[in-house]
Amino acid sequence: MNNAELPNHKARDLRHWLAHLEATGRLAVIREGVPLKHTLAAIAKRLDGKQAAFFPRPDGHDIPVVSGFVARRAWIAEAMGVEQAGLLGAFRRAVDHPLPWREVDAADAPCQQVVHDFGATAGDLHALLPIPTHSEHDNGPYITAGLVIARNPVTGVQNVSINRIQVHGPDRMAILMLPRHLLAFYKAAEEQGQALDVAVVIGADPLTLLASQAITPIDFDELEIAGALHGAPLPVVKCRSSEIRVPANAEIVIEGKLLPKVREPEGPFGEFPKYYSARENREVIAVDTVTHRRQPIFHTIVPAEMEHLLLGSIPREATMLAHLQRSFPNVLDVHLSVGGVGRYHLFVKFRKQREGEPRNVILGAFGAHYDIKQVTIVDEDVDVHDPQQVEWAVATRFQADRDLIVIAGAQGSALDPSTTVGQMQDGEAAPPHLQGISAKMGLDATKPVAYHGHVFTKVSIPGERDIDLDREIVRGTTIDWNDAAVRA
Repeated sequence: MNNAELPNHKARDLRHWLAHLEATGRLAVIREGVPLKHTLAAIAKRLDGKQAAFFPRPDGHDIPVVSGFVARRAWIAEAMGVEQAGLLGAFRRAVDHPLPWREVDAADAPCQQVVHDFGATAGDLHALLPIPTHSEHDNGPYITAGLVIARNPVTGVQNVSINRIQVHGPDRMAILMLPRHLLAFYKAAEEQGQALDVAVVIGADPLTLLASQAITPIDFDELEIAGALHGAPLPVVKCRSSEIRVPANAEIVIEGKLLPKVREPEGPFGEFPKYYSARENREVIAVDTVTHRRQPIFHTIVPAEMEHLLLGSIPREATMLAHLQRSFPNVLDVHLSVGGVGRYHLFVKFRKQREGEPRNVILGAFGAHYDIKQVTIVDEDVDVHDPQQVEWAVATRFQADRDLIVIAGAQGSALDPSTTVGQMQDGEAAPPHLQGISAKMGLDATKPVAYHGHVFTKVSIPGERDIDLDREIVRGTTIDWNDAAVRA
């Protein structure tokens, strides 16, 4: 397939996007039979950000595995059909103008072409699906790219999220739920002694994956954001065993129930901060049904690598930018740095007009999301997507005794291992109400509004941005070093 056959590179579904990556040299086909334990993830990691990896017959399994197909920021913009500079704005417009999904019949839903009824037969997820074990100390195989969809038991409105899921039995899975909407739905059902229906969607298109990470109020169905990103209502189909609607063009759907009052061990697992989370008792999904395409593709995300970090950071950046600009119109851009694992370190580009403004922006950023641990404010001549420029601004425009803000004892990320230091009690983890307590740090790396001469003027060479090196460099020549003459 060549580029001429793909006039619209905006991702319609997973297979359309993978075909585009293959046609443009960004998909590597790996040898057959790669082991699902560690080797598959190791190969995908080596290709991270360079090429997506497609694994036919991993460990002899009939279902292939793919990883890393949105592992660069530019690829995500391309999948959305926008320039990279317009990525956050396009995502925010989709959040602000969602499109209700369009329901289709089961006969028209590729994700239900094949049905496995675990209630009628002794189904086995390990035999059915090629589920990798990723990191060295992971406690077995994990689903890492599953969209978990559940309905609010009170209102019926859906929520979509990505949660790590350990497959520890033929039809049982332990899931980590952070204190967000899915956990709120589960607790509401559990208080009534009821199970919560869930669906785990594997093999969604890039735009639906991205939409799942939007930061929205409760009772806001992220599949409607996916429709807005696609520019048309997302086709969905009703699950076989529940009222949940799932993307009709997905590859695989696992239907089940989050059981009330049931907890089973989960972890350790290598998480996005590039450390392992502890083994703890977690909530459990009992599997009812698995549906999939006739020849499905299994998607796995290698934890803590670029696909994982970008899917989490870009929606957060869009939300942060909109949040800050409401109070501070001179905020021009934001970036959650890769070094800050796409969650903890925020860089903010700001057009400063008065002294003291950057401090207000720092405090506003901390209030926008509890994960934010460090905020660095820079001037409009600094590219917040270039960590080297941000570090230069800190090195030359920041003084710790004058420009540093520290806030102690705030809520932070429970997955940040540094928040647990000093909170261990007799070798045991701190109680839940003490977990994730973090200090926050703000750095004002802006230059003064008024300064003498050129002391804070950034050095530049006139015309450097206009130079066309293809015109200036002479190709196909050699130099005779005896007389330093150029020979054609």
